[in-house]
Amino acid sequence: MNRKDEVRYLLSLSQEELIAASNGQLKLTETLDELYEFLAEEMVNEFKKAAAGDRIVNFIMPVGPTQPYRIMAEKINRDGVSLKNVRFFFMDEYVDDEKDELIPETHPLSFRGQIGGLFFNRVRPELLMPAEQVIFPRPEILAELPGMIEKLGGIEVCFGGIGIHGHIAFNEPGPGVAETDPRILEINEFTRTIDSTRHKGVGGNLENFPKRAITLGMKQCLGAKKMLLMTRNESTEFLWANTIIRIAAAGQPGDDYPVTYCRKHPACIIASDRATATAPKFNI
Repeated sequence: MNRKDEVRYLLSLSQEELIAASNGQLKLTETLDELYEFLAEEMVNEFKKAAAGDRIVNFIMPVGPTQPYRIMAEKINRDGVSLKNVRFFFMDEYVDDEKDELIPETHPLSFRGQIGGLFFNRVRPELLMPAEQVIFPRPEILAELPGMIEKLGGIEVCFGGIGIHGHIAFNEPGPGVAETDPRILEINEFTRTIDSTRHKGVGGNLENFPKRAITLGMKQCLGAKKMLLMTRNESTEFLWANTIIRIAAAGQPGDDYPVTYCRKHPACIIASDRATATAPKFNI
């Protein structure tokens, strides 16, 4: 079955049929709030396991979705969860259009600039991990990252969002995407278009939206012991994720939708809410 026909088939499934077709990978909550609560609870539970152990545990983290971070911080503070045994490898960051440098943290789109207000500044200082245990991909350490992750014990859980055509981090569709390592790349126009309309305050400014990014490779994401991925529509007016959640949950693996390779992972959960998992009005 080609991808077009497969998508038409997937969109014809009821939600219960879709859950069955996912072979246990799809988790649906009734509401968006319940989805964010579920994601935050899963992350904090992993951090609690790390706190109870005797080694530093590595996690791949996204900056978006942003909503679970406030809930995570509240749970960490309430339960006194120490993050001293936690190391964050953040997935990605935007790069200057002309030179191999990260955009400044003062840029409104910078992930490094956002994460403080979203999370680190909300957590009680005595519970935070040391600064050196928070690692963003940077041009000067690109070549070292795969070996660094391996030397430090590998990734326990890869947390992340799913883009409109199935990208994880900035691993865009392309030949051999499942085997990719950290790199700087050109962001494709699908991603730039939807991100320039989703980001509040950008107003569809495609001309000045970053054209390049630095990212962990799909190989690092798929190499995690566990994966927890999510996607969702953030409003009832801007419905973009109804199709990709179905492809992610039950599509055949292929380079055209990188997330589909996660279906081969032995411990991957793909989460969304029931509204997002509703089939679009038109199955074109």
